[in-house]
Amino acid sequence: MPASPRRALLVIDVQNEYFTGNFQIEYPPTTLSLGNIVLAMDEASAAGVPVIVVQHETPEGAPIFATGSHGWQLHPEIARRPADHHIVKSMASSFTGTDLAQWLAAKGIDTLTVVGYMTHNCDAATIYHASHAGIKVEVLDDATGSLPYENAAGKASAEEIHRVFSTVFHSSFAAVTSTKNWIAAMKEGRAIEQDNVYLSNQRTKVRKEAA
Repeated sequence: MPASPRRALLVIDVQNEYFTGNFQIEYPPTTLSLGNIVLAMDEASAAGVPVIVVQHETPEGAPIFATGSHGWQLHPEIARRPADHHIVKSMASSFTGTDLAQWLAAKGIDTLTVVGYMTHNCDAATIYHASHAGIKVEVLDDATGSLPYENAAGKASAEEIHRVFSTVFHSSFAAVTSTKNWIAAMKEGRAIEQDNVYLSNQRTKVRKEAA
């Protein structure tokens, strides 16, 4: 029987900027994702799963996450909850320029559960970093979120970005699931399985042939 995962919950950048600032999350709506983030934090703490809170910072005067600004501050629901470790970062990955890798190793953590923002940016960078380092990753897709983009390469809605990145994560880099399913798995001490790139692609061919 496989050993139970040794999990830690990583709460990435749940800061005021994403709720009331210049960089507001659109999909899933924060009314949904924030509720699931705090639920995951409460359930993790009750189960003895370490909670790590990450806070992004940029220089004073920057348009978003300027150190010391209201947008830089953690959302009150996060700030008032206990955390086992607090990380301040200035790059997308929660590992870059921080002690996260060392902290996880010291605690014997082999599975990192990611919640917070943004799905496609700081979450993605952290997920790829952890996966390449041999750490298993779980992503709660109803406790993360995206906003829309438009630039010279094209444009995409928040829903498209969130959905596409979640699909790619589950194909190779992380097990993507709901907060409800994750809580059940955590309480039962079981791992959540991810997919693989081959099957993720082959299913599309089966559907085309069936049509």
